[in-house]
Amino acid sequence: MVDKITSWKYTEEFVDENEAMLRARARADELGLECITAATGAHLALLVSALGAKAIVEAGTGAGLSGLWLLRGNTSAVLATIDTEGDHQNAAKASFKDAKIAPSRTRVIHGRASEVMSNMADAAYDLVFLDADRETLELQIREASRLLRPGGVIAIAHALWRDRVPDPAIRDETTGVYRDALRFFVNNDDFITTLSPVGDGLLLASKHTL
Repeated sequence: MVDKITSWKYTEEFVDENEAMLRARARADELGLECITAATGAHLALLVSALGAKAIVEAGTGAGLSGLWLLRGNTSAVLATIDTEGDHQNAAKASFKDAKIAPSRTRVIHGRASEVMSNMADAAYDLVFLDADRETLELQIREASRLLRPGGVIAIAHALWRDRVPDPAIRDETTGVYRDALRFFVNNDDFITTLSPVGDGLLLASKHTL
């Protein structure tokens, strides 16, 4: 059988990041932030492109790397990105400026993701990417489900959580949060769901059209 680890590594290295992305990743390193992998970012960009997504919500701005990938998928897309940390938001703004992203294409919002999202309009967004505080992931999923238009997609980073989710013997709280998220979508007829091993795991769930 082919070595799956070699295949995963090949997949992770298949796509390169541009200079602005590399600088965003360096800013994240300086802040001690964990970024999505380039392969995960490429999945997000492809999703945006395939959906023709123009209205995107991101929970967890970080240093702006994932935002750059999301915006790369459609030059007409507008990103509303949410974070609780001002330092992260300042880094993201620098990353967007580096990439020559027009200011009109980003809204950098300070606050907890679940609370900010609760004030956003119903069925107004094409894609919601969740990579924020795990303790409120259940609330974020509920709000994201409400925000999506039919045919829109929820994407959740770290869905395999350090490869712990598949091991039933591991029962820590964070692993349980991601297992609950997987169960929510798998058992929900309102969504078509898949789980990719890219990066630390990427859960994708498309809301059924009416």
